[in-house]
Amino acid sequence: MEMQVKQAHHQAVDARLEAVADYLQGLLSRRLVAYIAGVKDAKTVSRWANGEVEAREEAERRLRDAYQIAWLLTEFDSPRIVKAWFIGLNPHLADTAPAEAIHDGRSKEALAAARAFIVGG
Repeated sequence: MEMQVKQAHHQAVDARLEAVADYLQGLLSRRLVAYIAGVKDAKTVSRWANGEVEAREEAERRLRDAYQIAWLLTEFDSPRIVKAWFIGLNPHLADTAPAEAIHDGRSKEALAAARAFIVGG
């Protein structure tokens, strides 16, 4: 799994923001990605994906963190399961959803929860 964690990190760092936003909106939905990134208008996600506007630094950080986690999880499970993981209550996050944890700036905890999910914990 450590190899996949490193690959996911590299992917999140190397990918263009347009690709990150496009991948996440396809996997999770535009509205959920907007929430994770901390923007009110879900159309902003499509604008990022189309390269029409730049994301604020904090929003980009959240997007890249969510992308890293999503990319890692899809190495081990289906897109349907990954989306359910992002929106479901998670015991490793004090019964909050990983999407909420990332939104709240707790990406490190969300990544740890993703690792636990992969190993079956």
